[in-house]
Amino acid sequence: MRKILSILAVVVLALPLLGVSDSGLATQYGIPLNQALVLEGGETSNLRNYDPATTVTAGDKRLFSGLVSFDPNLNLTPDLAESWDISPDGLVYTFHLRSNATFHSGRAVTAQDFIYSWTRAADPALQSPTVLTYLGDIVGLPAVVEGSAKTVSGLKALDEHTLQVTIDAPKPYFLMKLTFATAFVVDKDNVESGPNWVRQPNGTGPYRLKEWKSNEVMIYEANQDFYLGAPSIPYVLVKIFSGDGMRLYETGDVDIAPVYLSSVERFSDPAEPMHGELLAGVSLCTNYVVFDVTQPPFDDLNVRKAFSMAFNRQKYISVVMDGHALPAQGIYPPALPGYNLELKGLPYDPEQARKLLAQSKYGGPEGLPPIVYTDAGLGSYVNSDVAAMAQMWKQNLGVTITVENVEFNYYYDQIYSGNHGQLFSGGWCADYPDPENFADVLFHSGSSQNNGGYSNPALDALLEKARTEQEITRRIGMYQQAEQILVDESAALFTVHSLSYQLVKPYVKGYVLTPIDIPIERYMWLEGK
Repeated sequence: MRKILSILAVVVLALPLLGVSDSGLATQYGIPLNQALVLEGGETSNLRNYDPATTVTAGDKRLFSGLVSFDPNLNLTPDLAESWDISPDGLVYTFHLRSNATFHSGRAVTAQDFIYSWTRAADPALQSPTVLTYLGDIVGLPAVVEGSAKTVSGLKALDEHTLQVTIDAPKPYFLMKLTFATAFVVDKDNVESGPNWVRQPNGTGPYRLKEWKSNEVMIYEANQDFYLGAPSIPYVLVKIFSGDGMRLYETGDVDIAPVYLSSVERFSDPAEPMHGELLAGVSLCTNYVVFDVTQPPFDDLNVRKAFSMAFNRQKYISVVMDGHALPAQGIYPPALPGYNLELKGLPYDPEQARKLLAQSKYGGPEGLPPIVYTDAGLGSYVNSDVAAMAQMWKQNLGVTITVENVEFNYYYDQIYSGNHGQLFSGGWCADYPDPENFADVLFHSGSSQNNGGYSNPALDALLEKARTEQEITRRIGMYQQAEQILVDESAALFTVHSLSYQLVKPYVKGYVLTPIDIPIERYMWLEGK
């Protein structure tokens, strides 16, 4: 899962240790720059974001890995498991681990390591926000989460290199779920060494963490014993809060950088010297605003519809996104299986929105309770996307909202604990290319990701039926029907599908702008840096 949020970061300038090696090559932190991929990044003080079991990001795929993965073409590929068998009834998966798979310490990865890792993720004391989403299909795992069992009955080590997994129903997307960080393997001794174990992780991924200097740099070193072959790039340097990524790219201090939407037009111009270094692509992401239907006034369908129909997507895209986004009528992004061109979205109609608000049990704007919008940010600064929506609701509905900012490191903790206003920023990028990853994960009443509390028995029944439907056309049709229900019920205010733009230096080879996060560095190499 990758949330789409407006993030206000405090930029801290870090001065890297510059130098020249004995061979005359430029170095940083003692690393020859011609052997390093240099990136710009951030850091969080909340260490749960670095633990595969508790992160709400895609996880660090340089350091950790799982049974399966995606390649740059989003084909599902063997990873720590070199093969697997599926029983005829689709319930039992038998994974055969690679004989050469090891942790960075050199210890062999065993089936028992996966049982430990997944049982740990389910431990109620850990409070993983993702374990039920990605591993909840495994028989017995929900019982561990609930505290009624200590072991996962659906997990069995047949021998050191054979893991048997039994799931609760035949689900065609189950394997793809195992590409997410919650399913990655961790080393028990490493994890139990202390609360700061993630700062010295003993992972299995293509890179080891050589050094981590807070607010300065993370240095990754190629894992020469990586079971799929050592990466071609010896080092990855991530400069932490070192400045504006695009400016660092222009000065040659980083090799890859995202492009601000306000600068897309510049780099799209063939006359721009760096025009040939621009990559553009569609994302598999949808931004939306969550209505907490358990709190007034969004327990009323007419209020939710009014707020939705008072939102002008085209103006929002023009003003906030500099024209570089696609309007989201529903939850599925373009290019996702199940995207429906015939979807009947709610139109922008301020007059009808006002009528709906008047028809609600609150009788109009004067009858509404105070409305709080929770966002990730600092101080009293209101992010531009929220400010634009607040202005539309004020102008079109006569409703004034209050924005409360939560420091980004702890934003998700507040959202998942239910400590938020009636509105809050949401968004989702596909973890795997299947509509179940959107409709079911976000809006089934039993989902741990359903943070707005939306519940519809008819939708639940439809989604549950779609989970096990094997015929692809019927299955897609069910998810499209589910999406129409979500739109008609204003389960959320769907805003935009984002677009992706990256600058990549010509000497960086093998880079692919994928709409789903994959361990891309192991497919890359440097040529002539």
